[in-house]
Amino acid sequence: MSKVFIITGSKSDFPVAEKAIKVLKKYGVAYDIAVASAHRTPARVEKLVTGSDADVFISVAGLSAALPGVIASFTVKPVIGVPASGALNYDALLSIVQMPPGIPVACVGMDRGDNAATLAVEILALSDPALAQKLKDDREAMAAKVERDSEAVAEEARKVE
Repeated sequence: MSKVFIITGSKSDFPVAEKAIKVLKKYGVAYDIAVASAHRTPARVEKLVTGSDADVFISVAGLSAALPGVIASFTVKPVIGVPASGALNYDALLSIVQMPPGIPVACVGMDRGDNAATLAVEILALSDPALAQKLKDDREAMAAKVERDSEAVAEEARKVE
């Protein structure tokens, strides 16, 4: 079964990873999770990545946010970076998006573990028609909710005096 491996830079990143876990569970995608530091435990990062059979990696990291890039240096599989918010938000964001040529890392918004997991599911859905259908169904449900919300707002607007 296709798998996603979530690697966080520290235990404090778990609330962001938890958002990803909820999405992966919703779609029935198997995952693993571990904590490893690009700076404090680089050998552990290498061992986790090279020893994994995951199809996609998600990395949550703050501050210098080197972890997604380090993960990408050990694999040719997709790596999705999630910048974790903190005192210096732009540092983490820029560290993930400004990778050197040949070692790309996808980047989602600050603390958007949910979007990272959705992107991982989209990648896996390229070779899984059932997963692709689930994504399509969810998109249609989102569109229907917007239509219902629009109707509700229009109704409320008519009541304004």
